[in-house]
Order: sequence, then C-alpha cells, then structure tokens
Amino acid sequence: MVTFIPFGEKPNREGVLYVLNYLKRNKLLEDYMIVESSNIELLTDRVPRDRVYIIGDHLASYGIVKSLRPPALLSIDAHTDLMHDYLDHGSWLAYTLEERIINRAAVVGPVLMIPTTERTELWTRRVKIFPALLRSRKIGRRWKAYRNLQTGAVDEVIAEAREYLGEEIYLTVDMDVLRPEYRIARFQHGELTLEQLLEILEEIKRKFRIVAFDIAEVSDRIRRSRLGKKALVEVFQLLGGG
Repeated sequence: MVTFIPFGEKPNREGVLYVLNYLKRNKLLEDYMIVESSNIELLTDRVPRDRVYIIGDHLASYGIVKSLRPPALLSIDAHTDLMHDYLDHGSWLAYTLEERIINRAAVVGPVLMIPTTERTELWTRRVKIFPALLRSRKIGRRWKAYRNLQTGAVDEVIAEAREYLGEEIYLTVDMDVLRPEYRIARFQHGELTLEQLLEILEEIKRKFRIVAFDIAEVSDRIRRSRLGKKALVEVFQLLGGG
C-alpha cells in the first residue's frame, strides 16, 4: 500500500493529491490511503506502518520515522535539513538525531546547509554528509574535502554511507535534489539530473535493505512540469511503489 500525506502549506497539500490522482489515472497505483493532519504531533500518531509514503512538507518525514523507529536514515536532498533553531522542514533531521529517534543518518546530494567549520550552527553529530559538489570543511587548522558526487564515484559514496549506517535504513528522497528545470519542489533546487538520481537510488537498493521510503517536498508545481512528472514516476517505480 502507498500512504499519501498532504502535509504542510496549500501548495504541498495540493501537489500530493495531484500526484495521487496522476498515478491512479496512469494505472500505477492500486491500494492507497490518505493521512491528513494539521500538526506534526497528530501526524505521528496517525501514520500507518507502511513501506511507501508520498509527502508534501519534508517535516512529515520526522513524523514517519518517529512512528516507525528505523535504526538509521539515508536522505537524498539538496539541503541537509540540519538547522537547529526550531522544528520545521529545514531542521527535522537535526531533531530526529538529537531526540535519538534514529541512531545515525547520512545525507547525499546537498548543495545547501553544509557545515564548513567547527562553529557552524548546524547539527553535526552522528551524521555524514556527501555533497553534490566539491565542498570542504575546516577541522582544526586544516581544510578537508567532503567525499562528494562531483569528484567521487557513486558506488564509493554509497559504500561509505553503508559502512557508516549499517544494512537497514529508512530512505527519504526530497525531489528538490533535482535541477531547477524539473520544477517539483517549492524552494531552492539541487544539482542532480534524473539520470544521476536514478543511479544513486539503484546503488542504494544494491547496498541497503530499505525498510520504508518516502518521496518528499512534492508541490503543485508538478502540475505544469512534464519533466517533474516523469521524474516522480521513475523514482516511484524504481523504489518499488508501482
């Protein structure tokens, strides 16, 4: 079954419901349910134990993992979501780690919210970051490059994530990791093409046991995006949602 969570502001809610109807029209969806909530606490109580979730605001992932309690989490995202001010779509992963809802996490593909010094005001404990582009961080007096997708092979990046996280993960795929022309999410987009994203997901499927996954930050922009609809369907089918 597939659980649709139209959580967040109106563009996110409408985007999730549009995708539901689009998948139904194209005969890509059979059993499904819709879970709605006005706040994250209620959502956590209402989330069913499922394998596939399609969600609006990425904060919904916090509610899902708080309900499922997986041992580790792998996020594919243009942002690290490691802000540490208040709980929202830009900080949900930080709070998931701080509250020990999961033991470890890794983020693949970010171009934003990447810690660069020891005093960066982002959560950095029990999480590994693999940026889309070459990025460095200052450790003591020296600068060290992150292992990244620009200079490193995908299989090497995912192998390092597997060594850190262990075999079993919850996977969240924020569609804003794709380049701007895909027009799915509402905020800043990332640097990946669909082909690159699919390559990463194929490698994740080979290396991990995915206990459940979500496709996140779907917005109503997808109505007018041929590339966006194609991307969502291909990610959905690759991960086993079809």
